[in-house]
Amino acid sequence: MKVLALAAAFVCVLSTSSLADCPPGALGVSRILPVGTVGGGAVGFKTYPESLPLQPGEVVLTFDDGPAPGRTQRVLDALARQCVKATFFMIGRNAAAAPALAARVAKEGHTIGYHSMTHPILRRLPYARAKADIENGYRAVDKAVWGMAGERPHQPFFRFPGFADSPALNQWLASLDMVVFGADLWASDWDPETPQEELQRVLSRLERNKGGIVLLHDIQPRTVAMLPAFLQELKQRGFRIVHVVPGPGALETKPAPPGWFSQTERFLAGGSKAKRALRQ
Repeated sequence: MKVLALAAAFVCVLSTSSLADCPPGALGVSRILPVGTVGGGAVGFKTYPESLPLQPGEVVLTFDDGPAPGRTQRVLDALARQCVKATFFMIGRNAAAAPALAARVAKEGHTIGYHSMTHPILRRLPYARAKADIENGYRAVDKAVWGMAGERPHQPFFRFPGFADSPALNQWLASLDMVVFGADLWASDWDPETPQEELQRVLSRLERNKGGIVLLHDIQPRTVAMLPAFLQELKQRGFRIVHVVPGPGALETKPAPPGWFSQTERFLAGGSKAKRALRQ
């Protein structure tokens, strides 16, 4: 785990440095949150009954499915202009196809997470195939970002494609001291909508949720286009960015509010409940 510790320290140094260099008026990062991973765990109220211990108004930005040439660069540029740090859950085959871009994400101080090799719905695969897809994914990302890969992942954060986990895969990931990330709200940027429509949707959800872990996709042109305005709106509305990094010890969480249910499971089940889940 020495590589993991060095990577986490590298991210923290870059993030702290960026705070000092941030120009007046930029959104910036309000705090760095070390996330303990010993024994694993899972966070994100869309899927799980607990999430990160964020305060009202705090936002964690996460991006899935990249890196995507021509798009991830624009996302990184927009984040840099506002001195904001995010977490990128990379698909292995995309990182392998664009290693310089994958490495740039880490070099600019963002946190790296994994999102499988080929983005299948892992719970629908036999366990051995699903496990191999996850392993191939983190090795491809590690090779692209750090130039080397081993049996264990360099970073301890993973997100299931479609949030479709399984008890067996969760148990295995926990044995690797990996935390599974869901989300507290999603931008639904897989829907055909304009950047302005996406902007209004995600802002309304943030206002209703009072912050949280946000799911975005750096492969989506509409998200790339709306991101600069979104960051400006976060600043104007008083939201504060939290940068999550791997930390020592076990995962600390806060429980879901009364009446919680997994919107992800409704979505995966399909039908009218799925449509309602997507609107929330």
